[in-house]
Amino acid sequence: MKIISFVIKRLLATIPTLFGLLVLIFTLSRIIPTSPIMVIAGEFSTPAQIKALEKRYGFDQPLYIQFFNYLKKIYRGDLGVSLRSNRPVINELKRRLPPTFELVITATAIAALLGIPLGIIAALKRNSWIDHFLRGFTVAGVAVASFWLGIMLQLVFSLYLQAFPLGDQMTGAVPPHVTGFMVIDSILAFDGALLLDAIHHLVLPAVTLCMPGLASFARFTRSGFLGVLQSDYIVYNQSMGIPKRKIICKYAFKNAIVATVSQVGLIFGLLLANTVIVEYIYFWPGLGTYMVDVMLFFDYEGILGSTLFIGLVFLIINIIVDVVQAYLDPRIVEKL
Repeated sequence: MKIISFVIKRLLATIPTLFGLLVLIFTLSRIIPTSPIMVIAGEFSTPAQIKALEKRYGFDQPLYIQFFNYLKKIYRGDLGVSLRSNRPVINELKRRLPPTFELVITATAIAALLGIPLGIIAALKRNSWIDHFLRGFTVAGVAVASFWLGIMLQLVFSLYLQAFPLGDQMTGAVPPHVTGFMVIDSILAFDGALLLDAIHHLVLPAVTLCMPGLASFARFTRSGFLGVLQSDYIVYNQSMGIPKRKIICKYAFKNAIVATVSQVGLIFGLLLANTVIVEYIYFWPGLGTYMVDVMLFFDYEGILGSTLFIGLVFLIINIIVDVVQAYLDPRIVEKL
């Protein structure tokens, strides 16, 4: 019952954040220098045409009425029609979401599988050359620009060595659409050739995207592990003669991982933000590429819809992470 109460409280706490996000997006859409109506009408439009468009889109009404109408549209799931493709924005986002999630989930998994062990090793070898090397690596991983790393990987592995494709999700044929994740759909289609092709295309973008996440996982894990190793109950267990391996595996690891899990949402969000750059470099047909396209075209509805959509994704991910952390550490629930 406590965990259910925690989830309900967490969902209720999200409502003010969501409302603030809606207010921010609406406000920004009204204070930008270029009028959306001018973009829709074109530079050769007449004043009468502009006035008619303002009435059609509700820009002639007071701001509070415009905001109320905006909330009604959001409630109906209507994010408008894209000026660039002349299709509903929600349909564009649904089509672009699976490629982005496939890339971000893969990059997050790689970052966690490599970063957490590296952080543990650095903590266990504190102040050794291994620790200094890994700490330098994490600084470089956070500092390196994703666009530079992506271009370098393309130059080396795609152009010179020709070991990986330059971009896109697949070379030719695609598996039947089930989830939108090419790797999963290839597995469901029992097609080994398509599976290898999907993985082949996924490697370079995922490696490029995972670097800041890998460095962050390693840094957080090292910090958390050092804090646990210096805690009183670990020192007490050591004084009782319990083997170091047992202390690390049974006590230290579990407590350190709980602290690391709390950062998963932050790291996932970091990688999701980086997809705007990485997807554009690798011609990946996801949300990042879509956001760049609508911004270059000044697609008013596309910009608002994609911004709100990604904001909602952030909120949902943070709720999931909080619930998982509360499940792993019941003390969080008891404090509420």
